[in-house]
Amino acid sequence: MKVGVIGVGYLGKFHAQKYAAIEGVELVGVADVDTVAAESVAKANNCAAFSDYRQLLKEVDAVSVVVPTSQHHAVALDCIEAGVDMLMEKPITTTLEEADDIIGRAAERGLILQVGHLERFNPAVQAMEPSLTTPIFIESQRISTFKSRGVDVDVVLDLMIHDIDIILNIIKSPLQTIHTVGAPVVTDFTDIANARLIFENGATANVTVSRISRTNSRRMRIFQPGALIHVDFANRKVMTVNLKKGEFQENGMPKQDVVVRSFPEGDALNSEIMHFVENVRNRTRPLVSGDEGRRALDVALQVMKQIGEHLKLGVYAEMMSAEK
Repeated sequence: MKVGVIGVGYLGKFHAQKYAAIEGVELVGVADVDTVAAESVAKANNCAAFSDYRQLLKEVDAVSVVVPTSQHHAVALDCIEAGVDMLMEKPITTTLEEADDIIGRAAERGLILQVGHLERFNPAVQAMEPSLTTPIFIESQRISTFKSRGVDVDVVLDLMIHDIDIILNIIKSPLQTIHTVGAPVVTDFTDIANARLIFENGATANVTVSRISRTNSRRMRIFQPGALIHVDFANRKVMTVNLKKGEFQENGMPKQDVVVRSFPEGDALNSEIMHFVENVRNRTRPLVSGDEGRRALDVALQVMKQIGEHLKLGVYAEMMSAEK
């Protein structure tokens, strides 16, 4: 299989490294408008460098698209025209209209479209899935220190969309209502946000994200009848606490079976790319297809819209008005 990588910034260069190490896969080349970056990554992985990705598309069967989200639609259409399968970094696009266009055109051509929601391939996330029954409350926190990378988009698209995707996969019920708060702090976009997602079956998820914290934390707690599941994304650990019905400790608390599993050697990106390669080889549907990518984008855009409407009316609007 001949593959390529379009966009070799921070994440794209890791895509190239993973492909280069897979047996039976030839990394033909990498493409980037930054020719210095393209040549550096190409040299490190013993492949060709392209300044125009459309030239690369003539040489490959499949590509990773790791360009800014605003460019996803245009690049995807060129990939589809060339008949090339795609692993598209998240979010799939910036609008639902663009997402629908890509999904529809790829389906017409029978092409594989996988969306890079990386946390789905976190070994801790995959390990907790067999323990899920009927989640009734989910508490998610994804906070990070400030980095210049990724600040050209809202924190909801940058960070929260990871958790939205996981939650929509966990709770098997239509989303009913959304309640949000959020604000810009150091950029022109929302930097800190909270969303409460309420589903038709009564399940609720409380999601908090920030990219202006002094520490890093990526955790999710899932409460369901008789059990608590705690996922530590960063350290790739999952703790399952099962409560024994009718059996109590001396302090009156229910007796618990606690199982902690750790996956220190886990490599989510390698697992994601291996999954993509197998989907291309076998023409099978990805775990995170274009449809799942669109579903997460839909909710993320609703969260962003609601936060934007609140900002127009709240204290932030008053502050901005006073500064003018």
